[in-house]
Amino acid sequence: MTKTIHKKIVVNENNKPMEVIISCDEWKEIERILESGRQGMAREKLKECAGIAHLEEEPLEYQRRMRSEWK
Repeated sequence: MTKTIHKKIVVNENNKPMEVIISCDEWKEIERILESGRQGMAREKLKECAGIAHLEEEPLEYQRRMRSEWK
């Protein structure tokens, strides 16, 4: 379902949009929607990668070895 966001666009002297003003209630709703989408998205992306990397050494040892090569 799409909801109309009541906004005012602030422009500069060249009529270029610079800012948007919306009500606090609408902003809180946007934040709530964005936050709820983030949590599930990260988990799903991680699930896609499960079992893909097959390491022949411990991850921490690999990290230490790679970092020691930078010096």
